Amino acid sequence: MKPRFVGRLGLADAVTVGNAGLGFLAAVAATVDAGLAARLILLAAIADALDGVVARRVGSTPAGPYLDSLADVASFGVAPALLVAVVVREAWASETLRVGVGLAVTAVFVVMAVVRLGLYTAYDTDVKETQGVQTTLAATVIAATVLAGFVDPLVLVLLTLVLAALMVTTVVYPDLHAQDALVMGVVQFVAIVAPGWYGRGFAYALLFLALGYLLLGPVFYWRDGL
Repeated sequence: MKPRFVGRLGLADAVTVGNAGLGFLAAVAATVDAGLAARLILLAAIADALDGVVARRVGSTPAGPYLDSLADVASFGVAPALLVAVVVREAWASETLRVGVGLAVTAVFVVMAVVRLGLYTAYDTDVKETQGVQTTLAATVIAATVLAGFVDPLVLVLLTLVLAALMVTTVVYPDLHAQDALVMGVVQFVAIVAPGWYGRGFAYALLFLALGYLLLGPVFYWRDGL
């Protein structure tokens, strides 16, 4: 008996579920190595971009948008939240109140990511812009922050709280154009694989690019037809 997905899912869907697998690995890695977890989150972000490229080249399936949102919950909701939660727990181990607040913030991040992805699947998949900060962007900011060496728990908790709120705003973010997404992907890849100070330098560059789009994208990023 063949599995139900045979003949129903395509190559783009395979990349998407690979993204989900990377999200799970990032969540596991967060409990032992924050840097590895951050790299796996960034690798999942690359996979998230690639599934769109593959879908445009070879076609998509009706299940694609739903699989994409489900995978993103794992990779860009749960994994970055757990990364921050582990950092908080280890840094504030003796301060129960602080740990509780930090864990509450990471739980809010997951909830807002789920809400944002549900709204995106329902309303934004067929347009070239979306309301609220993308979960991929939010997770990239958190991962790049960790790789750049900013692992102060208070900084991460505040950043996570701000990103959680921004994911459900009505601020409109245009989709990245292909050339800009390619530049971001190259910087991400080098930040993942490069060792030592060289990799950290690219993590800084990735954080700069991500924050630039986060803060300026809704106003200054060019849209089709402008």
